[in-house]
Amino acid sequence: MVSRLPWVSRRNPSKGLRQVFKLSYLTWRRWVLQLSGKHLIWTTQEGVEIAVEKGKKSPYDFKVRFREPGKRWRTPEHVHLIVELYVKEAYNRELTLQLRDHLLQVFQQVQPINYFPPKLQFFEPSHAEPFEPLNSVGEMSVEFLLVVSELIFIQEKTNYPAGSLTYELYESFGTKDRFSVVQRATFKNR
Repeated sequence: MVSRLPWVSRRNPSKGLRQVFKLSYLTWRRWVLQLSGKHLIWTTQEGVEIAVEKGKKSPYDFKVRFREPGKRWRTPEHVHLIVELYVKEAYNRELTLQLRDHLLQVFQQVQPINYFPPKLQFFEPSHAEPFEPLNSVGEMSVEFLLVVSELIFIQEKTNYPAGSLTYELYESFGTKDRFSVVQRATFKNR
């Protein structure tokens, strides 16, 4: 009977069963997230889940959320992304400025959406490869920064077609003084 199951090999039946259980778990995990209002968009190589949940600013608004393995869900803020870039800049300025330029290019490519949940429009895992040396410093991987930044770009283009705080921050990064960039990143519209 075991040999008739297409996913179970005759030589190593436990390997096939592990794969079935893993796929079942991932499917179950996705359903649990959706029941809680979160839609999984990406899981990084480090296991960080990046998801979105419905926002309130427009019919297609969403909030970006992430969860590191074994931790609670958090919302990435502009200041977190900018401070992370400054940490990476201290390690390798030239490569970090190339990453910034790549992020600005991503902003130019993404389009506003009229559906929920959003989909990544530009990101490919190979986009993170040139910047891998930057993963040795800081809290966030380049893969994480690229995915979260793209989702924030989509969210801002959908809700604020006239401008984007994230784009302004990335544009100012490396050209203006740190204090003014970090202060702008912590600005709350009160």
